[in-house]
Amino acid sequence: MEDTEHIVAEAMAEAESAESSRALYEVKMKFLGRTGKVTALLKGMRDVAQELRPAFGKRINDLREKLETLFEDLEKKVKKRELQKKLSEEQIDVTMPGRRTAAGALHPITRTRDELIDIFAGMGFEVFEGPEIETEYYNFTALNTPADHPARDMQDTFYIRDGILLRTQTSAGQIRLMEKKKPPIKMLSPGRVYRADDDATHSPMFHQMEGLVVDKNVTLCDLQGMLDEFARKMFAETAKTRLRPSYFPFTEPSVEVDVSCSACGGKGCSLCKGTGWIEVLGAGMVNRRVLENCGIDSAEYGGFAFGMGIERIAMLKYGVRHIRAFFENDTRFLEQFKD
Repeated sequence: MEDTEHIVAEAMAEAESAESSRALYEVKMKFLGRTGKVTALLKGMRDVAQELRPAFGKRINDLREKLETLFEDLEKKVKKRELQKKLSEEQIDVTMPGRRTAAGALHPITRTRDELIDIFAGMGFEVFEGPEIETEYYNFTALNTPADHPARDMQDTFYIRDGILLRTQTSAGQIRLMEKKKPPIKMLSPGRVYRADDDATHSPMFHQMEGLVVDKNVTLCDLQGMLDEFARKMFAETAKTRLRPSYFPFTEPSVEVDVSCSACGGKGCSLCKGTGWIEVLGAGMVNRRVLENCGIDSAEYGGFAFGMGIERIAMLKYGVRHIRAFFENDTRFLEQFKD
């Protein structure tokens, strides 16, 4: 009985001296917690004489209720005091000027992609986006890429497991569309692609945009006419294109496409290395085997395809020297592209 009197006095003294909610909580646990002093008294009831236990138990319960009321009242006072202190320390001077949040802007790759889509959509192209994780069939086999082609090597392509890889080109989307839709076809396939390559003009992940036209009586002249229009709208009104023979397994004939240098107007400068021309993309007439792999009669239909790296177009358009600048997220670089 004497212990209960002492506990009440001790609890009141310590609780009233607590200056924070945390300190008060610790005092509360000291007396009412699982290992607290009141709990210890209850555990000691087995040592009390049988005839004294009812009175002792009532005394302990009264003690617990008294302490709980004490702590509840003090918690309200402490919280009120803490709130007043917080409000006094965190007052806002409404006369001070506000902090302006910097306005964002589209990333240069996004701007370039959107501009390319607008140009080709104006020529009747529809946009189709295929999956980034592809099968070897859609990424290579259906595009007439031989089994021993270097592009299929592990050091050039990111394989997830046998037969499954991160696409190396968005051309795989062309196959998927040709399987579902019969000619006439006029589609654009933008998206991320992945190759094991890394230098000033290449990145392991980059963005590509490929186009495909399949119809009757399609010629290489149609391809060049369309690319001339693209060059004029993307680079300069006076821009021209030229086609150079090349090789791609999915086109025959294949060409590399150059655009007259917009920096010097074709006269020759450091950007075009004195040639007056800059290589921008690859293209060609769709290989008959590719059409036949998709169930299209190559005797009745023909087509052309082209593919370009969006980063390369952006580098040429904005004069960026290293592809890594697009991925470093340096705000000093990105702020230059604000409208």
